[in-house]
Amino acid sequence: MISINRDRLVDHFISLVKIDSESGNELAIASTLDKELTALGFEVTALPVPSDISNGFNIYAKLAGKLDGSVVVSAHMDTVAPGQSIEPIIEDGIIRSKGNTILGGDDKSGIAAIMEAVRILQANNLEHQTLELAFTVYEEGGLHGSKHYDMSKIESQQAIVLDSGGPIGTIITTAPGQQNLKVTITGKPAHAGLAPETGINALTVAADAIAQMNLSRIDEETTANIGVVRGGEATNVVMPSLYIEAEARSLNDQKLAEQVDHMVATFEKAASCHGAEIDIESSRSYNAFRIEHNHPFIQKLMKSFTALDIEPLLASTGGGSDANIFNEKGLVTANLSTGMAKVHTTEEYIAIDDMEKITQFLTSYLSKS
Repeated sequence: MISINRDRLVDHFISLVKIDSESGNELAIASTLDKELTALGFEVTALPVPSDISNGFNIYAKLAGKLDGSVVVSAHMDTVAPGQSIEPIIEDGIIRSKGNTILGGDDKSGIAAIMEAVRILQANNLEHQTLELAFTVYEEGGLHGSKHYDMSKIESQQAIVLDSGGPIGTIITTAPGQQNLKVTITGKPAHAGLAPETGINALTVAADAIAQMNLSRIDEETTANIGVVRGGEATNVVMPSLYIEAEARSLNDQKLAEQVDHMVATFEKAASCHGAEIDIESSRSYNAFRIEHNHPFIQKLMKSFTALDIEPLLASTGGGSDANIFNEKGLVTANLSTGMAKVHTTEEYIAIDDMEKITQFLTSYLSKS
């Protein structure tokens, strides 16, 4: 088994998480990775994205190999908030932030593992498959970078996204589609003390609808949530309007459509009963994907983990990732765990052993055709 340079892996990861890169502000991290990849011998292309998406750019990088086969390996460069001025702390083999920010292992642990694997291959003069990298901006909160990724650069037929938690060896083969609802309820203002009965309270309409709506865990494949509510300006005014953002997710497209139809119909019925107006904007954020377990690519991933005495775990997830978008665009893409834990919270952490294991996997996978 090829040994991993543990200190170099950790040092590089630490340097990456110290670069501020909350979603939409990826210029610094993208520019840093452009230079680092070029120094490793990659042919690097900065792929522009709309300026309202990011001040940075997507990255395509290619390192030609001598072995048969090629693969895309992908990670996103952005983090959620609070992700400014991250101060990593290492304790007993665990890396975490000092507690006032996220760590940024989502997804810089993936980036660090990819680049350390390449350094190991080169240091040991190991022949490898052709490696294509797809680093994306603004994955969090919409998968915007992958939606705008220039797929004409991609030559491979399959891809690995490193953007999941769980034990090393976890292979996400199924992920849900997501539909977003933006709802504006327009009632009628009135003085809350003098003539409240002449008004139509938009909050009452919303409360009526939500009370009758199936939300949270619908079944083993489907969830729904009300996430944003904004309205009202004063206690002495019957609330004239209310804005709501909601979502539904499901591994099953039919179930997703039925859940969305139910939510829309429930909002519309409540508005009609109270005499309010309602506007609902429904949009698909991303589609579900499912890769059969007997697919040759999945079987190869499993075999590579097994060869390292790591148990492969085929799993589904309730979250979306760039894998959803790449699969939709025709690139067979599995999402693998890097060991990241408690992501999107200030308690986020990652074990160095897990970072080492996923780096070992990548090194092994790339050096075997």
